[in-house]
Amino acid sequence: MAHTIVTDVCEGVADCVDACPVGCIHDGPGKNTKGTDWYWIDFATCIDCGICLQVCPVEGAIVAEERADLQKTPT
Repeated sequence: MAHTIVTDVCEGVADCVDACPVGCIHDGPGKNTKGTDWYWIDFATCIDCGICLQVCPVEGAIVAEERADLQKTPT
């Protein structure tokens, strides 16, 4: 199961982007409700390794399950 970046908690730090071994984390367009940049995880590419959870300094920004209701995904 893929992980999820909670769009409105993400602060755009991007440590997860550099750490992801499969490159499934992408920047989102615009700003979130906090006014910060944000990232999203491609659920189809995520290998559930958990590295993003380990490196993200923002508590609650990433959850260990696939939650499309919490993550905006550009179409």
